Amino acid sequence: MKISTFDTTLRDGTQGESVSFSAEDKLLITQKLDELGIDYIEGGWPGSNPKDKEFFRAAAGLKLKHARLTAFGSTRFAKHRVEEDRNVASLVEAGTPAVSIFGKTWDLHVERALAVSLDLNLKLISETVRFLKAHGKEVIYDAEHFFDGYFANRDYALRTLEAAQKAGADVLCLCDTNGGTLTGRLVEAVADVRKRFDGVIGIHPHNDSEMAVANAIAAVEAGATHVQGCLNGYGERCGNANLASILANLELKLGHTTIGPEKLAALASACRFIAELANLPLPGNQPFVGKSAFAHKGGIHVSAVLKDASTYEHIRPEAIGNRQRVLVSDQSGRGNIFYKLKQHGLAGRLSEEARRELLETIKQMEYEGYELEAAEGSFELLVRDALNPGMQFFEVESYEVSTRSSGEGAAAGGSHSTATVTLRAQDGVHSATAAGHGPFHALHLCLRKGLSKMYPQIANVRLTDYKVRVLDSRKGTAAKVRVLIEWSDQRATWATVGVSDNVIEASWKALVDAIRLELMRLSEKDPSVERDVEDYCWGV
Repeated sequence: MKISTFDTTLRDGTQGESVSFSAEDKLLITQKLDELGIDYIEGGWPGSNPKDKEFFRAAAGLKLKHARLTAFGSTRFAKHRVEEDRNVASLVEAGTPAVSIFGKTWDLHVERALAVSLDLNLKLISETVRFLKAHGKEVIYDAEHFFDGYFANRDYALRTLEAAQKAGADVLCLCDTNGGTLTGRLVEAVADVRKRFDGVIGIHPHNDSEMAVANAIAAVEAGATHVQGCLNGYGERCGNANLASILANLELKLGHTTIGPEKLAALASACRFIAELANLPLPGNQPFVGKSAFAHKGGIHVSAVLKDASTYEHIRPEAIGNRQRVLVSDQSGRGNIFYKLKQHGLAGRLSEEARRELLETIKQMEYEGYELEAAEGSFELLVRDALNPGMQFFEVESYEVSTRSSGEGAAAGGSHSTATVTLRAQDGVHSATAAGHGPFHALHLCLRKGLSKMYPQIANVRLTDYKVRVLDSRKGTAAKVRVLIEWSDQRATWATVGVSDNVIEASWKALVDAIRLELMRLSEKDPSVERDVEDYCWGV
């Protein structure tokens, strides 16, 4: 069965805490959702703010291939005639082929929030829908607080749907606005509505009870054929139903058609794209599209996955544009190591004994506080060291760094850091001194300076991210820290890790390892290894 999809990331999603999009962001997301095959894209509320007005003006120039852009608003105000209501007029002026309007379903809201009679509320609904239909709009009617209203006063809740449908509404969308309805009761209400009303019934669940996706799926099984939500589950309070999970479940588990299998393979990419524009991390454990959704850590799991991925994967990750990952940690078995070696094209180059030794080394490092799950660059360096024992491009004889402050307060000149590094290479001893904005920056510049003549290729290596984590905070300022640094050389990105009770030393370890790894890669004569080294930015 075809289930129509309605994404409200640009409207309901932006009501979530920390979620904000510029008008330009909204245009980019609209195009991405159109490419994904979403049927309706709710762009915002043109009657509420200048940014949404600007968006709809600019969106008029978009050449959408599939989606119907939708403007959002409410039924007319009780004190205005529908022809004079600015909110309703703004829906017409937005120029979209579809509009979605919400109206009150719960008698509590009608009498207390709107402070009007139940009969007048029915009139507000019918007159607004009829006016918009007269202006050629497809009308999606959102029955706000439907389930609360249904269980408080069933007859009246159904009368509000009847008012909308008789006025010409194309979709009757049942909203669990407070997100408090449990699935069994929701199915009871949806089934009743499906029995009483022809046409398209929709579902719009919120996630306040952690039930939104389950409720959306259950509503479809009870007869709904129109589903609303937000990619990544953005939205007010606990968020809207995560449309990504809904699409994957409907297509892959229930055999319905939403965006189709070809477009579904771009789902993870679309979710990451929107998260990037929102400047919010995509949760690693987000079902289907998160980077941990198909990540395996326990040795027994990995051993089984190597034989048959379906042993611990409920779908093929490629179906939604994700991928399988095997993590290396103190919980690793030999299967994890073999998987990683195979991933790097190195599986045939380490003996069984060498693999065992590598596993023990990793477990000891994790015990000391290293975390190789997020630092596959450090893992790769361990493997290359095992393959090339004794290969040393340089040795660090000593390093020194000092920071001097010229005073305190507004008139202070700030602090200045200076580092000196002494390196031993094949052609002798090299010393370099550099000043930086801080101690690590000074050391970073100093190491590059000392190696630049011997290895000019490292000029391409750039630091892209730097994270510090305190491992045993009870020790206060004597606590051990873990420093994770991400790097890029324009071909690939990777992360290295250092651990110490001195944050400078931990940073220095991660820095030296990153440079050593790059030099090893550049010196590798086996083209298959170069070809198989992955782009780690996705997995970090």
